[in-house]
Amino acid sequence: MNRELLMLVEAISREKNVERDVVMGAVEAALAQATKKLYPGEVDIRVALNRDNGNYETFRRWHVVPDEAGLQMPDQEILLFEAKEQIPDIEVDEYIEESVESVPIGRIGAMAAKQVILQKIRDAEREMLLNDFMSRGDKIFVGTVKRMDKGDIIVESGRVEGRLRRSEMIPKENLRTGDRVRAMIMEVDLTLRGAPILLSRSAPAFMVELFRQEVPEIEQGLLEIKSCARDGGSRAKIAVFSHDKRVDPIGTCVGVRGSRVNGVTNELAGERVDIVLWSEDPAQFVIGALAPANVTSIVVDEERHAMDVVVDEENLAIAIGRGGQNVRLASELTGWKINIMDAAESAKKIASETDVGRKLFMEKLDVDEEIADILIAEGFTSLEEVAYVPLQEMLEIESFDEDTVNELRARAKDALLTMEIVHEENVEEVSQNLRDLDGLNAELIGKLADGGVHTRDDLADLAVDELTEITGQSADQAKALIMKARAHWFTNDTASHA
Repeated sequence: MNRELLMLVEAISREKNVERDVVMGAVEAALAQATKKLYPGEVDIRVALNRDNGNYETFRRWHVVPDEAGLQMPDQEILLFEAKEQIPDIEVDEYIEESVESVPIGRIGAMAAKQVILQKIRDAEREMLLNDFMSRGDKIFVGTVKRMDKGDIIVESGRVEGRLRRSEMIPKENLRTGDRVRAMIMEVDLTLRGAPILLSRSAPAFMVELFRQEVPEIEQGLLEIKSCARDGGSRAKIAVFSHDKRVDPIGTCVGVRGSRVNGVTNELAGERVDIVLWSEDPAQFVIGALAPANVTSIVVDEERHAMDVVVDEENLAIAIGRGGQNVRLASELTGWKINIMDAAESAKKIASETDVGRKLFMEKLDVDEEIADILIAEGFTSLEEVAYVPLQEMLEIESFDEDTVNELRARAKDALLTMEIVHEENVEEVSQNLRDLDGLNAELIGKLADGGVHTRDDLADLAVDELTEITGQSADQAKALIMKARAHWFTNDTASHA
């Protein structure tokens, strides 16, 4: 029987063009599966098949796990201290094996054995095909729609299949069986049966790769696509930069009579593409990204990584775009939070910030309104700047002499020290039950303390807008934090009712 087994292995190996060892492994798996059925529970069985004579041995085995971990699968695991009683030098993650009676090859049934063997062979063939495909280094998967699978589309290229999930399709695009499809290879997941290559037609990377194919100058290194933002099937923006001053990046990507950009647009169901000139100056980059809107002025806030962009009334709708699309894509493209406002809103915000700054300087530096306004006019916005900006920079202010500058700096440092002492005292008053609240860090605890929030109930009593003003969080983050703080109220209510 064993000789016949070896002959069968050789025949299948030649017929299917699969390594002999893979077929042997399939036979071992079939025998192990048959043996498991003789035991109650989920036991672990290993079969060792001699590659030369066809004889085989069967073992039941237990995985050694740490004592503190406990047994998650008692039929397959053994604690370390118990394992050491049998093998003193055994370690965690090793196995203890016990020889058991082998199932005769005839007992597993010809059909069952054949099914397991053929499945193993199919898996091996699939892996070989996949490895061969991936070794080509293609970034774009080109194939035809083979079938639908639970809303996903299975695309076939040769004998390799890719999966285009519904979420990765271009909205409103209607693909049918037999249609030719191009998509970006995003990931290879070997745990997925049938179609392990995950595809996307909506990812920004797909547009970048399409431009790379349409524009030879990108492949040559003369041009570079710095970033891309997409609203699949509707509109997109790409930022381009030229490494050669003789090459116009935007014109090169557009092509003669729009031939290159049209090639990309046609592939993406008519998706409009704005080609933006990348700039290392963030403000200039944002201005370009907001095209076709014209920007009147722009204020950069490095600390919040945000920009206030002022446009006139007639450009306001263009800058924002339908449903906020233009400003959202510009923000994704540049990586900056962009706040669009008209001149009136800008003036109101500046006036509000000026008023806050004026009150801060008058109160903390004990100066009159005139001195405070001079500091604001010179661009000072915080006590830290007054205290630590280079001395020469402050001496250049015409309205201030050296004595005034030194006095202002000294008062600013004293005010900062006093504020720090008060801050530490406030933080010390924060209760442990608030400190232990999930989602709070040292910075947030400090802001809450300065805002008079010292207990979990203090936090729970706040309205969302009150908390956002104290911490600077988004409304969603503030709401989530308040609900966590209120959770113990409902727990206590439930307990009291019980």
